[in-house]
Amino acid sequence: MMVRPRDVVVVGGGISGLAAAHRVRERDPACRVTVLEGGDRLGGVIATERGQGFLVEWGADSFLTEKPWAMDLVRRLGIEDRLVRTRDEERRTFVVHDGALHPLPEGFLMMAPTQLAPLLGSRLFSLTGKLRMALDLVLPRRSGGDDESLDAFVRRRFGAEALERVAQPLVGGIYTADPTRLSLAATMPRFLEMERRDRSVILAMRRQAKAAAARDSGARWSLFASFADGMQTLVDALAQRVPEGGIRLGARVTSLARAADGGWRLALAGGGVVDASHVVLALPAYASAELVRPHDPTLADALDAIVYASSAIVTLAYARGQIRHRLDGFGFVVPAIERRRIIAGSFSSVKYAGRAPAGQVLLRAFVGGALAEALASLPDTELVALAEAELGDLLGIQGAPSLVRVARHARAMPQYHLGHLARVAEIEAAAERLGSLVLAGNAYRGVGVPDCIHGGEEAVDRLFDGPRPR
Repeated sequence: MMVRPRDVVVVGGGISGLAAAHRVRERDPACRVTVLEGGDRLGGVIATERGQGFLVEWGADSFLTEKPWAMDLVRRLGIEDRLVRTRDEERRTFVVHDGALHPLPEGFLMMAPTQLAPLLGSRLFSLTGKLRMALDLVLPRRSGGDDESLDAFVRRRFGAEALERVAQPLVGGIYTADPTRLSLAATMPRFLEMERRDRSVILAMRRQAKAAAARDSGARWSLFASFADGMQTLVDALAQRVPEGGIRLGARVTSLARAADGGWRLALAGGGVVDASHVVLALPAYASAELVRPHDPTLADALDAIVYASSAIVTLAYARGQIRHRLDGFGFVVPAIERRRIIAGSFSSVKYAGRAPAGQVLLRAFVGGALAEALASLPDTELVALAEAELGDLLGIQGAPSLVRVARHARAMPQYHLGHLARVAEIEAAAERLGSLVLAGNAYRGVGVPDCIHGGEEAVDRLFDGPRPR
């Protein structure tokens, strides 16, 4: 028999944990909720710095609007009027090829083209590569249901150039992952569904693109959205919904024990305990593993099997006159075959208004990930020098930056390796057997801001409603 939550402790004050705490209040305002965060601030990898006319994001700078969960939450929080659109007139992505930035052909979506003319005119691919992509139009569906890697899927449907020059840096970059190990079913399931349903992925994408264009012709928000005052706005709005005294910073949980009444007793570093009828562990999988190990070693081992990658973001500001490139886009991605020391770059002050003073440009360089993890551990001075050199070469920058910031995200990005969905199903089934404890975070069913929000909210719904049907 289910015991309805009367006091819920959320362990972890990142976006997943804060969304979970807010969901508890939505489900039952009388239920007491406490957020225990081991660090000295909320938000996890989301943080915004404002000063000297600049707005610097230390982690995510926006969220995807086509996944509904973030936008739905924004509306329920009453902060939709604080959102900003991307500058659609500059909605272009570049790809580094032979040391230069080439625009991704219009209509090219993640791994395949939907428009013929822009593809034919692109210098990003050889004629052989373009013809190989077109083979998708006549290739049969794949037989068999085994999990397939991003690398294998793209090579099979579109060829090596589509993989190496676009899919790897775009999709692999989102997950900072090795495409040979990245599970397509766990990261881009819609492409598998396109092949199953329509056979040709290109034809399916064309149909979807036309439907999306008709649907979004009057849409208020762009594909990505942020806040005028930065992503910290969302963190602060969620924190304000937690009752006074319900957030405790510097409260690192060291162990979980069963209480006599069937609930949980959480021990804190430095002494002290917190009791709860129900617990949400909104932590990295490896941190949750240590807390649940005394209760279920098999569950702990499954959590520990989720590998993480580290990355760093170097933010630099320059006077516009120092940069030769037109900066007529949102940024660029760097294929691994280019053998450069950054994996992507973002033109922050072009993508969103209000990110830099007049006459200044704010840029971000992304370093590390699964294919170059050692670079993310370099000292700050070396990371900055690396970013200056790479951006300087690719964008034609002269002189020193006027602002420098380094953000590190150690073991922050879970790797959705082959078999990930089966592993998550095993984890969720084991967690259900513990009862009154659920897991949330980016380790399971999505790494983006909307996914984390959805995961936190869904975890709380399971506390109130019981396990979802399998």
